[in-house]
Amino acid sequence: MNRFKGGKGKSEQSARRQKTKPKKQVERQTSGNPDVMRLNKYISNSGICSRREADENIALGLVTVNGKVITEMGYKVNRSDEVKFDGRRLTPEPMTYVLLNKPKGFATTTAEGKGRTVMDLVTNATNAKIKPIGRLGRNSLGLLLFTNDDKVVQKFTNSTTGVARLFHVELDKKLKPEDLKTIKEGFKIDDTLIAVEDISYVQGQSKNQIGIKIKNTGNSILRTIFDHFNYNLVKIDCVAIGHLTKKDLPRGHWKHLTQQEVNTLKML
Repeated sequence: MNRFKGGKGKSEQSARRQKTKPKKQVERQTSGNPDVMRLNKYISNSGICSRREADENIALGLVTVNGKVITEMGYKVNRSDEVKFDGRRLTPEPMTYVLLNKPKGFATTTAEGKGRTVMDLVTNATNAKIKPIGRLGRNSLGLLLFTNDDKVVQKFTNSTTGVARLFHVELDKKLKPEDLKTIKEGFKIDDTLIAVEDISYVQGQSKNQIGIKIKNTGNSILRTIFDHFNYNLVKIDCVAIGHLTKKDLPRGHWKHLTQQEVNTLKML
């Protein structure tokens, strides 16, 4: 009887060793990976709380990873995982906001193999994984905001309640007063209402120089508008995003937003 129990114990110990061995291998494989970290560090890096407080919140079941509640201490996550604290999605790095005055010749994309991109211009701005909000064409100029703040991105990408951008555009010919009036009042293209915040001639300039304010995050809407009235766009320059302007920001340069600028942006 004793030999039988002892044999069973050895068998169980052997089985446990076999089960734990693959786990240790996984830990060794991920230990040197900078994109893998402990869950409490991930939460702490997001600025929500300290690691000790993070452990307490994990134990209380307030943290989910990819939709699953995690209460295990020492649990490891990947940067690409969706981690939420009390329903709010977290990012394992401080909220970062970078404003670029984009020159011509750079595509607004984070994809590789697209030639020169705006990411090349802000590569030294931060280690945070920021992305541009909206788009400016390769040959368009002006302000472009980068961030890793999902709430700000959502604010911008809502074309109804989003943040207005002011563009200075140059047309291939003078804009007729009646066309300006129609654009200002709103019009339809294929039963879709095209609305702008404001439009006017640029003061002191020829009437082919137009200021137009829109909430749409792409600049393709500008071509849609003016194509409809048979005008070609010669130049597109984003001169303001909400309260943010190009003042003291030369072409091709970037800056970090001040805390006051960030606070004002979130209140728009």
